[in-house]
Amino acid sequence: MLVASSSFGRNSAARAAALLPLVSANVISAFYATKGKAAAKSPITVTANQEKSAVEAKKGRPAKAAEKAQGQSTTTLPQTKSQKQTKSKSAISAPDVSKAKQLRQMLLSKELEFIMEAHNGLSAVIVQEAGFKGIWASGLSVSASLGVRDSNEASWTQVLDVCEYMSDRTSIPILLDGDTGYGNYNNARRLVQKLESRGIAGVCLEDKLFPKTNSFIGEGQPLADVVEFSNKIRACKDAQKDSDFNVVARVEALIAGWGVPEAIKRGEAYRKAGADAILIHSKLGDCREIDEFMKEWAGRHPVIIVPTKYYKTPTQHFRDLGVSLCIWANHNCRAAITAMQRTSQTIFKEQSLVSVEPNIATVNEIFRLQNEEELRAADDKYLPQ
Repeated sequence: MLVASSSFGRNSAARAAALLPLVSANVISAFYATKGKAAAKSPITVTANQEKSAVEAKKGRPAKAAEKAQGQSTTTLPQTKSQKQTKSKSAISAPDVSKAKQLRQMLLSKELEFIMEAHNGLSAVIVQEAGFKGIWASGLSVSASLGVRDSNEASWTQVLDVCEYMSDRTSIPILLDGDTGYGNYNNARRLVQKLESRGIAGVCLEDKLFPKTNSFIGEGQPLADVVEFSNKIRACKDAQKDSDFNVVARVEALIAGWGVPEAIKRGEAYRKAGADAILIHSKLGDCREIDEFMKEWAGRHPVIIVPTKYYKTPTQHFRDLGVSLCIWANHNCRAAITAMQRTSQTIFKEQSLVSVEPNIATVNEIFRLQNEEELRAADDKYLPQ
């Protein structure tokens, strides 16, 4: 039975998880692990005569209107302790460049880029706050957060709903782990259309059979026919309305044990079918297969890797290989599991919150991540005073 210890008391990841379910706990953990305390935030001031100033602005006096708006009586909203300690980044403004374009630029960048796993709106906010330029909507993590297996037990519409919450709260691009596309070419192209309508920047499709099996389970998984999967990629590209929407082809030949030559053959076929990038996946504990693939690939198209198993490989090596994008694929989910197990076991054994409460996120931190202050300001603006 786990008991509270001084190391647990100092563990910022563990502090994040006690009050939230899996989908929330990992994001709090990630926030404390990567960001720490942010800058202090000034009080929020809401003007009381916005309607009048807007009328004056229409009459050609925008400067005067702005001056009067600032000079009129104002309401200063009190801050919570958490707001005084932490600068809120939860109010997301629309970027000048579309999310799809942002992801395309990352794929074409001369520098190695990184995206981080998230699996709901709250975790997506924290990934953005940590400084990442993009989000990996992990199939494993989303299914785990729903309490089901990574075998397409969560329907594609349930996954779509999760993606919508994530997209609504962030301004950085999301690349969905779309498994096999949830069926044949017709299912996959419909998925693309629905993702675009939710502001998702791209989808990654793997050349396995539906329903999928996680790449790290078992041996010798069957693969899709090359021609059929190429046509699925082509159908997705034909279906997209935004020319910047990204369709990534995930090659599973190394996972299935079919070797680098087969991986090259499949990658080239998918490139010709219109894939915007190739994700090459390996479950070896070192980078040998990736090294061989990248040498043979010779920079012909952007390559994405997922170094979950070969995590000891120095990141600089990926740069030297010419990798375009690196995905940290499931670590927020895994961090949350550890933090919640420790916290739950401690509370169960001690039958008390005394040793846990100082070491977890405050309730006010949850409010901040939910952008509660925006609602308070909106109430002041729109509700009768």
